[in-house]
Amino acid sequence: MAKYLFIGNYTAEGAKGLLKGGGTVRREAIRQAVESVGGTMESIYWAFGADDAYIVADLPSHAAAASVSLKISGSGSAGVRTMPIITAEDLDAASKLSPDYQPPSA
Repeated sequence: MAKYLFIGNYTAEGAKGLLKGGGTVRREAIRQAVESVGGTMESIYWAFGADDAYIVADLPSHAAAASVSLKISGSGSAGVRTMPIITAEDLDAASKLSPDYQPPSA
């Protein structure tokens, strides 16, 4: 499975829901969205400033990640940016795929 980072920003309605239900209710809703497409949620953290929430999840495909993003955004409670993320081990493997690659000279 691949890891994905979801960065969420609450709408006014989402903030009202968070004030009413708290973080654990939102965490469970997000966990259910992730599990509904065969994934697992690794972590969720709330923040303040430019972004409101950071979620890391293991998902089976880009389509599954897009589905989670659409479910969250479609709820009207938050806007979401989604990106694949890789581990140091993934980067090690990537570096070995093209060992003879030389970037073009300027």
